[in-house]
This record gives sequence, structure tokens and C-alpha cells, in this order.
Amino acid sequence: MAILIDETKRVLVQGVTGREGRARTRLMREYGTNVVGGVTPGKGGQSVLGVPVFNTPQEAVNSLGNIDISVLFVPAAGVKDAAISAIDAGIKLTVLVPDRVPVWDAMEIAAAAKANGAMFLGPNTLGALSPGKAVVGMIGGRAESARQWFKPGIPKGVGVISRSGGMASSTGYYLGQAGVRISTIVHIGGDAVLGVRIPDAALMFEADPFTEAIVIFGEIGSSQEEELAQLIVDRKVTKPVIAYIGGKAAREGTRFSHAGAIIEGGRGTHAGKVKALREAGVAVVDSFGELPEAVVNILTQMKGQSLMSEADRKATWNTAITRVEPNRVGVRGYDIAELMGRVSFGAAVYLILSGDLPSPAIARLMDAILVASIDHGATPPSALAARTVASTGATLSAAVAAGIMSINRHHGGAIEDCARQLKTIGDRATRESISLDESAARTLTAMRETGERMPGFGHRYHTKDPRTARLFELASEAGVDGVHMQAARAVEKAFASTKKALPINVDGAIGAILADLGMNPAAFNGIFMIARTPGLVTHVIEEQARERPMRRIDPVNHGYDGPPPRSMPRTSAS
Repeated sequence: MAILIDETKRVLVQGVTGREGRARTRLMREYGTNVVGGVTPGKGGQSVLGVPVFNTPQEAVNSLGNIDISVLFVPAAGVKDAAISAIDAGIKLTVLVPDRVPVWDAMEIAAAAKANGAMFLGPNTLGALSPGKAVVGMIGGRAESARQWFKPGIPKGVGVISRSGGMASSTGYYLGQAGVRISTIVHIGGDAVLGVRIPDAALMFEADPFTEAIVIFGEIGSSQEEELAQLIVDRKVTKPVIAYIGGKAAREGTRFSHAGAIIEGGRGTHAGKVKALREAGVAVVDSFGELPEAVVNILTQMKGQSLMSEADRKATWNTAITRVEPNRVGVRGYDIAELMGRVSFGAAVYLILSGDLPSPAIARLMDAILVASIDHGATPPSALAARTVASTGATLSAAVAAGIMSINRHHGGAIEDCARQLKTIGDRATRESISLDESAARTLTAMRETGERMPGFGHRYHTKDPRTARLFELASEAGVDGVHMQAARAVEKAFASTKKALPINVDGAIGAILADLGMNPAAFNGIFMIARTPGLVTHVIEEQARERPMRRIDPVNHGYDGPPPRSMPRTSAS
């Protein structure tokens, strides 16, 4: 878990067409942030790095639906209007990256946020980063370095709050080098008037069950650290806090790095902050270099789960799929020995692809999807390719690989292609405020005009594919009936209205169901490969056992000499 930003948050980039906006959009997308759109007034209708551009945040919300966060890369003079337009559009968090935002503008943004139940981070902030999940803003600079520097909080991590942008990254980096995992890094910004302040971020980390300690990089000026100390005294923040306060040598009236880091009238002094925090029980270190060791010591004392193993400390990259340790194999966090005999293969496939175990009903549905595609005779390209290579005397692996390599856009690819077209129909219905039936009809008309075919509908062999009906029956039992399946029914109606009945086939049904399960369409062709592999293995073995080498394999004229039709055996459960 994390605060402010994670992979589920839908992010808008204001100023997306500018040099900075474009560069930071690339960082965010490459790190895994769900950037759904951008805004540049007067440039609506364009696209940047595959992200649609709108003229205003309200236009973006109207077209894309709910947006959680807007991050601003616009000139300081335009921040007020840009931020308030995002707040008025219902976006609950704005991240104000620019510095030199006028104080009165920041105060107006604060008033607008309060009136709309929203909040903002900054101004003059690098944003927030939740390692392994997402980044909003520019912490880390490049996705590759951010992945290497900041270690994900699995199962738990420490939260980092910094008043300095550069030291936000440095704190996260040195904690990682010391073997400490991080839930979220938050740079609150360096200006005098801020949205999310140290006490606010600390309360968020206190509420986050996966953050077990809080690390502060504080500075002279303002009363944020003293307010945090009071929260600790009042037991509103109970998690361990470790802090370093910069600016010890600064004199009154001297700005230390940022506009908000200045001692005035004897307030906000280094000594005062350190005294308040230590009296509240915070571990305050005298030098920044002591901070990582202090964090490690406290985590060790509390037997914290944020400390990495030695192997994780040395890792130069991470995988979220499988962890192998002496006498244990963990798949997506589950001990594989405990999964064996308790979950079906379909459930295990769902787990490894999606990251979570399915419900029993979804597991049955996933099993059915795999069974539905296990084989379709010797005529499909994959079976013909596997048998042809097998007839040359090739190894089992080579022959099966040939079959797998023939699964692509035109063989098995309809699963993914259909899912994407159904999503397009659903999105169009939302965007144009029309019914799914009307959206399907308009889409099919446009496709006919350009000579395109609707993937996943019709079949060269079956007029009524029995596998499709059974999959939809199991989907109904599992409560799966989202926009993709609804769009599929709308497409069938649209075909029927043109007197060209093309029912959805098994590939289309699988695509619609998997998409409504929330799975990534990029994996759909792979799911077909997983399902078809046992059939390919069997074709290869039969070819080499029963047929002569290097024969001509007719794709159509072949018979069947296997078992006659038979029924499933009845069990006590049925």
C-alpha cells in the first residue's frame, strides 16, 4: 500500500505538450503511472506519447471519466488558473511542481481546494513516488534509476517526508542502500504556503497499515516539525519517527535553500525543532549521514518488516512474480507447496498473471477458458506447424515451439483484438453519451466502410460454437457481466439487424470475459498459448508415433479414430 500515489490512481498532466511536461510524462508512464490524459489549452485533440490531449481538465474528465490526480508542469504565473480548473473539475489532488508561485496565488488555490474537499501538494515540489507502484511528478529523474534506487515496501516500508526535493531522492536512495524498504516518498515542497505539510503526510502514513515507521528530512523555518511533535505527544502519530533537521548553522533572516526555510522572529529555529521532536520521543540525528543507520537500528529493535534480506540489498532489479529461497518457492507471495492440491491450474494461471487468487467461481471460469482452447483438431496453423516439424524428426520442444510460434495476430490473436474493440465500443458509448447498441452499430458501419472485420465474431466451421455458450453460462454464475460482455451482445444485435448473423465465437467470448475480469489484454494471446500447449504436445507425439517421416500433411482431409462420444462420469458432488 502507499499514500497519495499508486498504480491505480488515474493521472492527468497539465502542460503535457511542453518540454518539461513531455519529459516527465515519459518518466511517469515508464515507471508504471496510469497517465490517462493531458491538458494544454488550444491543443486539444493532439496526442503526446500516446496520451490524449484536452483543452481543459473538465474536458478530460468528461471524456475519460474520473481522474484522481492532476500534476502541473506550467509556468508559475499560470499555476493558479490551472490548479483551480483541475479542482473545479472534481480532481481531488493537484501536484504543483513549479516554483516561484506567488504566495497570494497559493492562498487562492488553498481556498479553492478547501471549498471542494480537495488537497494539493506543493508548490515547488518534485511530487511523490511509491516504489514499485507509481510516481507523480519527477522524483528519480528516470524510471530506470528510480527502480534501482528506491526499494518497494514489501511487505512493509517506511514513509519518507522531505522539505527538500534533492534530499527526498537522497534519503530514499541511502535508505535503500542501507537495506530499508519504502512505502512512499513525499516531497511536500519548499514554499512558504503549502498544501500537504509534514503533519498532514505523517497522519497519512500513520493510517497506512503498510508503513511501519516515518522518516523526516526537515529544515529550519515554519512550524511543521513542531506540529508533528505535538501530534506525537497527543498520540495521533504513534509509529516510530526518525528525523534530521537541516540548517543548523543558519542565522535569523537567512534563507536556507527554500522560501519556506527561513528563521524569522525567533521562530522555526533548528534548536527549537530538535528540542520539540526529541521531547516527543523522535530519534533526531545530528548529521544526515547518520539517518540510514538510525532507521535500521529502530527497525531492528522493533523487528520491522521493512528491512531487506542481503540478496535484496544487492539486487540491481526486481521481479514481482516469484521469490525462490532455501526450502521455499513463493509465487505472488503464496507458498507454492501450499497452493499445490488446493488450487486448480486455472486459478494458478490467474494468480501468476493478475497477482491475486480468484474466487472459486472465477477459478472455475478460468479453468473453463483453458479447457475451451486446449485443442481444435489438426487444421489450425499451430497444430499443422507442430506436426510438420515433428515429421522431420525434430525434438518435442522444437516441434511444440513451431506450433507456439504460429500463434499470433491471425491465430489466437482475435482474443486480444476483440477485447480491445469491445473496449472501444464501450468508451465510445460513454464519450458520445449513446447506448452500447448505438455505439456498436456506428462502429461496425465505420469498419465496413474501411474494409475492416470485427474480430471474435463468426466462425468458419461452427454456426453456434458450443464452447461460447458454456463460457457465458459460467461467467453468469461467477457474476461476470461487465461492459465488454455487454458490448459483445450489442455487436451481435448490430450484425443481426443487417441480416448477417455473426454470433460471438470462442475467441471473442474469452476476450470479453478476460477483459471484464480486469486482466491485461497484452496477456490474452499468451493465455491461448498456455491452453493450446497440451494439445500441441499430443499432436507431436502422435505424429511421430503413428506417421511416416516427411509426409505431406493435408490440412483438411483427415479422419478421426479416437473414442466415440462419451459423457462425463457422475460424481457424488454432481
